[in-house]
Amino acid sequence: MSTATVRRPTEYEAELQRYLYERSEEARAVRVGEKETSEQAEIVARYRDLFSPEQLEALREAEVACEDADERERLYRLRKTCEGGIVAAELAERDDALENAILAARVGFHGEELPLRAAQARLAVLDVYGDREELGRMQADVSAGFNDQRLELLRDREQLEAALSGQRDPVARNEEEKAISLSTLASTLDDASLTVEPRYLELRESWFDRLLGGDRDDQPSSYHVAYIRRLSPLDSIYTKDRSVEVCVDTLAHLGFRLGDQPNIRLDLDDRPQKSPRACVIPSDPPEVVHLITRAQGGLHDYQAFLHEAGHVLHYAGCDPSLPYTFRRISRDHALTEIYSYIVEAISREPAWHERYFGPAAAANAEAAVFLETLLFRRYTAKLGFELGFWSHFGENGDPGEYASRLTAATGIRYRPDAYLADMDAGFYSADYLRAWIRSAQLRARLLRDVGEDWWRSEQTGAILRELFAEGTRPSSEDIAARLGFDPLDTGPLLEELGTS
Repeated sequence: MSTATVRRPTEYEAELQRYLYERSEEARAVRVGEKETSEQAEIVARYRDLFSPEQLEALREAEVACEDADERERLYRLRKTCEGGIVAAELAERDDALENAILAARVGFHGEELPLRAAQARLAVLDVYGDREELGRMQADVSAGFNDQRLELLRDREQLEAALSGQRDPVARNEEEKAISLSTLASTLDDASLTVEPRYLELRESWFDRLLGGDRDDQPSSYHVAYIRRLSPLDSIYTKDRSVEVCVDTLAHLGFRLGDQPNIRLDLDDRPQKSPRACVIPSDPPEVVHLITRAQGGLHDYQAFLHEAGHVLHYAGCDPSLPYTFRRISRDHALTEIYSYIVEAISREPAWHERYFGPAAAANAEAAVFLETLLFRRYTAKLGFELGFWSHFGENGDPGEYASRLTAATGIRYRPDAYLADMDAGFYSADYLRAWIRSAQLRARLLRDVGEDWWRSEQTGAILRELFAEGTRPSSEDIAARLGFDPLDTGPLLEELGTS
């Protein structure tokens, strides 16, 4: 009988760095359409000895024995990563099978056989309302066909995570990892969403008519959301070919010159199997960080680029002398989302629109506020659904609540069977929402300390660089304290959304 290899924490961290690099690069290749099949299972198999009960117990013992708070936090994150790796090793082949089935899926539309992801991307650029409705229904039907596999994987993943962590309640487990109360966060956000509702309803009627036309359904379906977010009727202003130029120049005014940073790898190409959702993959920060977008025209291209630029500058700007854990691994995603949100917030500044698109475009900043309010209310509703779903997970809670909550919050009709495709792991919705609060607090400080031109000042860039250098070590709540705000103070956010 072979004996499992058990590494000391420093050795474990070094091997983990290699493992996560390989998995990140594989995920990148599939996501951008360079590969037609995912081979994550092979990588997991090669590093299987990183993720054993014996290794997990060794990390747990080192964490318990450690007296230094910083080192104990590092060991905690390594232990939780080991837990996650055991789960990934168990489910990798089935995850690959599902991913590959989705990649192989096709949607027949007007004589074409579109890959599912290409069909989802096409929804953002179809100008005919009825065509979007037709294609939207078709791609949603195909996507929902994978729900049995998604749910089975979700159940098995949850069972494994409960057994490894010793915490059977998924809500309590996530609260411990994030070091917050999810119910308190949700209650605070529900109040904020209610406060912003009158302003949202006013913006919604105006912009739905402008974006979808007077013949739209009173309650349009979610198939039109990508088109709305793109502000497609304004695509002659926010053209596809200018998005990179404008965004790179915007960042340069903050003192960030992407062309001078070889550790930032840009993938801006359009491929049929490339996911339409922009992202950053920090394969080995700060040395190798990928920024991936798929431009289609419209304001969303600019917002997506700026959003992901916040992530990439954070990971690429972390202090290379930090332990790997504090360059790559965090308790959750709430910290890095602060930086993506604050950079994206530039697209809501009227003066930014005027600078790059002419004086008449300044009024379009209202559209960006409308989109931000729509998404804030959507994610608040999504968090409420997920709390209920996971609180009653073993009881097979009603997925129909997903549709009712999101539809009521947005005025957009959602399908109940879309809830699994829309569910990110680990209450990511809560991380987005914490970042919404925090980035508004950060903007309030920048307005105070830098001024109205914060969005084109190298002083802002210097402030952000100091934050980026800390890597993933702080929590979102740590940043709130430094900014002088209570973590749940939504005042700056409500002010940004035009309600105070």
